[in-house]
Amino acid sequence: MAQWLEYCLETAAGKVEALADQLAARGLTGLVIEDEADFLRFLEENRRYWDYVDPDLAQRMKGAARVKFYVPATQRGRDEAAGYLDGLEGVSLTVTPMEEEDWANGWRRYYQPLDIGERLRVVPQWLAAEDRSDRVRLLLEPGLTFGTGSHPTTQLCLECVERYAGPGRQVLDLGCGSGILSIAALLLGAEGALGVDIDPKAPDVAYENAAMNGIGRERYQVLAGDVLGDADLRRTLAGRRWDLILANIVADVIIPLSGLVGPWLAPGGAFLCSGIIDVRAQEVRRALEANGFVVRDTLERKGWYAFACTWPGGGQP
Repeated sequence: MAQWLEYCLETAAGKVEALADQLAARGLTGLVIEDEADFLRFLEENRRYWDYVDPDLAQRMKGAARVKFYVPATQRGRDEAAGYLDGLEGVSLTVTPMEEEDWANGWRRYYQPLDIGERLRVVPQWLAAEDRSDRVRLLLEPGLTFGTGSHPTTQLCLECVERYAGPGRQVLDLGCGSGILSIAALLLGAEGALGVDIDPKAPDVAYENAAMNGIGRERYQVLAGDVLGDADLRRTLAGRRWDLILANIVADVIIPLSGLVGPWLAPGGAFLCSGIIDVRAQEVRRALEANGFVVRDTLERKGWYAFACTWPGGGQP
């Protein structure tokens, strides 16, 4: 297997972009840029979409001001790299040998089948042939997805889906990402599902995961859009009655959603929300109850909460 060399150039804060421009001007493509300032700016501009950032990622980006590139571990590769680096000033260089597996598919070793609840099993697609479980299998390609089932918030919501999904049900998945929740509901017997996500890449990813599980577009549709900011989209969603509405997002989105989605539920329907960090749990519950929901189930794991709620006049599944 071919070996590669990772060249990591550390520079001063605020100079990453200039360094990348220098390398690009020398004909180097495929740069990996890690810049704490960009990372923090991205978090600030999108803070409404999460309450929590993985501490390992935050630590890795702390003080980051670096550019990486890769060349074959051959004399020709080293000569090419030397040409790219010639005359660069104000950088600290680290060169690390890497197997192709390390950066092409090495991440796969961290994903194994995961049993959730009493019936579900999330299985990485490349392990499907060797998995012999008699559970309901949900196949995913983690390298392509937004959510893989490994985070406590997704597991909690999947456990709620297992309790509340059933034959003939229509499901609305708000913030669907990879589609893991709505696809699980369909595998558990739901008749149809609609996913919505603010990320324009979500439909392609969710459709790919659905097809992997034998689910076609006659049962599953995915839209890109902002439910809170797009009145036309809200009218479209409100034009149907949903048996199950899912929202694995964050408190700052669930709270305003709680004032919208109640009338969208069919009699006997349920609103399942998760992605709620412990310090916001009571705030979210108060908002749900203030907007007329009855909290039927509360699940907690590793500092994260999920609520399963019904709308007045509806029954329980």
